Order: sequence, then C-alpha cells, then structure tokens
Amino acid sequence: MSIWSRLLLGVACLSLPIATSAQTVKVEGGVIEGKLLDSGVNAFLGVPFAAPPLRDLRWRPPQAVTPWKGVLHADRFAPMCLQPMRGSTINHYFGHEAISEDCLYLNVWAPKEPAPAGKPYPVMVWIYGGAFNVGSASMPNYSGEFLAKQGVVYVAVSYRVGTLGFLAHPDLSAEGGGHSGNYGLMDQIQGLRWVRDNIAGFGGDPGNVTLVGQSAGSMSIGLLMASPEAKGLFHRAVGMSGSPFGALLPPIPLADAEADGKRLQDALKAGSLADMRAVAGDRIIATPLPRRSPIVLDGKVLPLPPDQAMKTDGHSDVPVMIGFTRDESFRTLGTAADLAAYQALIRQSFPSVADKILKAYAVKDAGGIPRAITDIQRDATVGRQVAAWARAQKQPAYVWLFTRRHPYTPGIRFADHDPATVGAYHTGDVPYWLGTLDALNLFRRTRDWQPLDMDLATRMQSMLLSFAKGAAPSPDWPRFDPKKPRLMELGEQVRVADWPRYATLDLLGGWEAPPPAPTSTPRVRD
Repeated sequence: MSIWSRLLLGVACLSLPIATSAQTVKVEGGVIEGKLLDSGVNAFLGVPFAAPPLRDLRWRPPQAVTPWKGVLHADRFAPMCLQPMRGSTINHYFGHEAISEDCLYLNVWAPKEPAPAGKPYPVMVWIYGGAFNVGSASMPNYSGEFLAKQGVVYVAVSYRVGTLGFLAHPDLSAEGGGHSGNYGLMDQIQGLRWVRDNIAGFGGDPGNVTLVGQSAGSMSIGLLMASPEAKGLFHRAVGMSGSPFGALLPPIPLADAEADGKRLQDALKAGSLADMRAVAGDRIIATPLPRRSPIVLDGKVLPLPPDQAMKTDGHSDVPVMIGFTRDESFRTLGTAADLAAYQALIRQSFPSVADKILKAYAVKDAGGIPRAITDIQRDATVGRQVAAWARAQKQPAYVWLFTRRHPYTPGIRFADHDPATVGAYHTGDVPYWLGTLDALNLFRRTRDWQPLDMDLATRMQSMLLSFAKGAAPSPDWPRFDPKKPRLMELGEQVRVADWPRYATLDLLGGWEAPPPAPTSTPRVRD
C-alpha cells in the first residue's frame, strides 16, 4: 500500500471508532499512528523522513517531507530502495520485500511505557550494510523490537543504494554548487536530523543517540563521523565489521567520480542529465558502472578522507564500540594444497615481508593452512580497518572479536554459504547483538540455536545497551590501548584477550594482489 493509500485510509478512519492501543505521535509532516506488537513494543513502520526521490529529485539531496492531513497509519514496512533482488535459497533470506525508488522511510520501535520523568530513553539508529549496493531497513534480522523491549528507542533508516544513491556527474555538481555524489550518505544524515527533531515524541532522548551499523553500514558510520554535515547528530557509535580507513574502499576525488558518471550517461545513451533522470530505475541499476569506490570526496558531505578528518575539529569525536568476526574477509588470497604452495602464495602476495608473515602465521602441516590463510585475509582487510579506526580515536574505543560459529541444522543447504567451511562469518554476529536469532529460521529451519547462543546474545545485548546508556560495554572491557592492544572475545568464551597478531597488522598493508570487489564469503573449516 502506497503512502497515499495509507493517508486516505487514515482520513476515512478519523470519524470511526478505532479499537487500538497503538500510540499516536505528531512528527514532521503530520500525525502517525503505529501498532502495538505482541511483545508490548510500539512499532511505527514506514514513516517518511524525506520526499520521494523521484523524477527531478533523483540524484538530489533529500528534500523535506510533504505534509499530510489526517492520520498516517505507520503499520507496515515501506519498500526498500531500488536494488537487485535476493533469491530464496541464500543464507540471509528474510522474505521478498517490495521495492521502489520511493523509499526514504524509517522504522521506529519504542517501549510501550512512557520514559521516566526527566529520563528519556537512549536512542539507537541502525544503518544497514550491503556494499552500498543493496540493503533494507526492514529486514527481520535488523528489527529493533527486541532491544526496544529493554528500554531504548530504536530507529532503522533507509538510504539510497547503488548508482541511484552514489553517483557524481559534472552536471550534478553544477546543480549542487560544485558538489555531487554521496546521496545515500545525505539520506542517512537527513534521517539523523529527523531523529533529532522528532524522537522525543517516542520517549527518546535526542541528546543521547548511538549509531549502530554493520559492513557498509559501519563504513557509513565512520564516514558520518568524518562529515561536518553530521556533527552533533549522534553521541556514540557502534561499528560492526567495517570502517572507511585503509585502501579497500577509499573515497575518490570528485573529478574521478564525475568521470564515472559520464560513463554511465554514455552507456545509457542519454543526451542530458534530464534524459538520465527519465530513464527507468531498473534500467539504471542494471547498467554496469565500474568504479573504485562509491564514496566521493565531494567537498561538502565529505571534504576530507576519514583518517585526515579525524585529526581536525570538524569530525564527530565520540566513543566507539568496533569489532569484527573471526572468519570474515574482504579479499581472497587463494588456496594452497601443501606447505610449499602456502609459502609460495605468501611470497607472491607479500614479497617484501614474506618471511615475517610466514613466521607470524606459521603452520606445521597442510591441515593448518586454511586457518592461516583465513587469518591473514581477515587481518589484512577488516582487521586492519578496525585497528586504524581504533588508533584514530580520541574518545574511547572498545574492540571485540566475534568467534561463535552458528549451530546449523543438519543437512541445511544454501546457494551462497557453506555451513561446513564458513566459520564465524561476516554478519554472523548481528542477530546476537540485536536479539534477532529467530529471523534465521523464519521460512525454514537453518539453525538449531543452543543455550550457549541464547546466553551469548543476552550478554552482547547487555553490552550494547550499557554503551548506549553512556557507560563502558561491561566493567571488565578495557579501552583500546595501542601499547597494550586487547579486545573482548565473544564466542564459546566471553573474555578479555590480547588482539591476535596485532603487531603483524602493519606488515599486511603491502598486499600486492589487485583487490577484487568486497566479499563476505571467507572459506575456512572451523
């Protein structure tokens, strides 16, 4: 149902008695009515926070919401932003969602009970991942229902992805006063402004906002910390498995991004920017656009690379919780069948420091090679990213390493995921943090969750909530100290541990193999 259908329904129902205990809230644009979930949480789904980015608003900064009359029934999710669809046999299949360019909506989950007088609830804002190319604020594994039950207001914000969210072009720069690109980041910032201006109506504290995101969502958070446009809109940050530091997905100069935009125009055979805006959106996303990075040094949203911005007064200097999983990676070394092949692989990839790496990641026999290769891939990519973020922090950083392998249902098969080899994979920690373990069993049983998993999820949520309330994640979790780098291991054991091979991380920056597109499918037997 479109927003207009929902508005008409709201107007029609104004004169009718409505049997509901859902909360009604006035927000920017008008009045919305949510629905009360069985858990006792109020959910407000599909709330518009910007005008639909259609027609002349395609590739423009998000515009203000058009006010409505009557009551908007915020009782169902809005479409996800235009992107490739997912198959039903993949690991992270959570149902088919509606899809549209009209997608700038957010979802709010809030406790039913009003906040205590003078003590509004902490706010968490979720930013989804997906390589800046896919993702949705409405996936069940990103639900805020379970954290809201524990006393926070949780908001999941949509943002434009792919070419529709991250395109620069000379004509767009001329329209934008010399700036273009990063429209997806602008959507995130617009969502944060909406939170600042409206969240008190849900019992939330606009002065206590914690950003939470994973993969590209975590990279986005690092970029928002570097953006002067987002300064003051959040007060803490939680980054899962990704940061904008390092050379894996660096922001590129505006001129280079504009050249990519011209190549898209040529591929579309469009004579002008107006012609490009008239092309059907599905054709846009189906047109390949090779480029080094979707993120642009546009001079406004992102004037400086994050590592430079973090040294200035223009960035958001806030405490962070950041971490990664044991078996994830954004690049692949390859495989080796025996010790000689393993040594040759390392010497080819790291010729100037191969002996040191072979010593740090020593193996005794062929059975240890997969583990060593996976550790190198992880440390050379996401491990180095997270370490660079932690080092750049002025405010405290708390680092974790997630090591729990999911307990898969025997015989389960996926098109994109091998339970026998995937280990503690990229995104595998998210349902523990958010309390959404059951989302992985929505359509078929894929996991046989154990008491250990339930206990681990409870502990991780407690850590996240403690941090969002302004404390350390747990009393025994040390701040990151480069002189004594320690982190919290989250798995079969929950304990403080030394950062594995921290002293070796800088050696891995010279990986000479050309970087492929980011992946989330490391392969190692646990």
